[in-house]
Amino acid sequence: MRILSKGIVALLLLVSVASILAPIIAPYDPDEINLDELKIPPDAKHLFGTDNKGRDIFSRVLYGGRISLSVAVAAAFLSMVIGLLIGLVSGYLGGRTDTAIMIVVDFILAFPSLLLAIGVSVILPPGIYTVMIAIASVGWASFARLVRGHVLSLRSAPFIEAATAIGCSSRRVLFVHLLPQCIPLVIVMTGLKLGGYILAEASLSFLGLGAQPPAPSWGSMVSANRAFIVSAPWMVIFPGLAITVTSLSFNMLGDIWRDRYGFKIPG
Repeated sequence: MRILSKGIVALLLLVSVASILAPIIAPYDPDEINLDELKIPPDAKHLFGTDNKGRDIFSRVLYGGRISLSVAVAAAFLSMVIGLLIGLVSGYLGGRTDTAIMIVVDFILAFPSLLLAIGVSVILPPGIYTVMIAIASVGWASFARLVRGHVLSLRSAPFIEAATAIGCSSRRVLFVHLLPQCIPLVIVMTGLKLGGYILAEASLSFLGLGAQPPAPSWGSMVSANRAFIVSAPWMVIFPGLAITVTSLSFNMLGDIWRDRYGFKIPG
C-alpha cells in the first residue's frame, strides 16, 4: 500500500510539475494555428498529434493542466476553509445556530452538486474564476457536515472541558483546541474531493462555462474536438486521458489516506 501511495504521489507530482513548467516543456505555442498541419496523427514531431486548426495537442494538454489543476486546487482550498470554519462554529455552539446551519447544508447537499454548480456558473460571467466559485459554493457543505460531526464528538472530551473550566474563551477553544484536531481530517477529505473537483471543472468547461477560447483546459478541449472523435480520435483521447488519470489518482490517494489514518469519511 505504501508503494502504491508513493507511486500515485509521484504521478501527481509529474503532472503538476509538467503543467507548471508548460512554457518550458511545451514544444509549440498552444494557440498557434498552422493550416499546413491539420489533424496530424501522433508522431515524433507532434507526440499527441494536432487538432483541426493545426495546434499541437501535447502543448495544449500541458497548458490545459495549469488551468484545470489550479481551478480544482483553489476550489478545494476554498471549500475546505469555508466548511472548516462553519463546521467548527456549528458543532461547538450547537442549539439554534447548529440547526440553522445544518438546514442550509442539507439544502445544498439535497441537490445534485454538478447541477447546482451549473446554476451558479450561469449567473456569473463564464471564466475560470466563475468555475472556482461555483465548485466551492457547493463543495463547502460536505466539509462543514464532516467537521461539525467531528467537533460534536470532541466537545465533551476532557481536554475541552478542562479548557473551559480554566476560563478559556470560546474563540480560544475553537481555534487553539478544536481546530488542530480537525485539520488532519479535512486534509484527507480534500484529497478525496480533488478528483471530483477535477471532473467538475472539466464538466463545466465542457459546457462552455469555464476557460474561454483560445485558452485550453482539458474539458474545453474534449468539448471542442468531440465532433472529430471518429475521424481524429487522438484529439479527444489525450485530454480525456489527462482528466481520467489525474482524477483517478486523487481518488485513490484520498482512499489510501482515509484507510491509513482510520477516518470515517464517505467516499
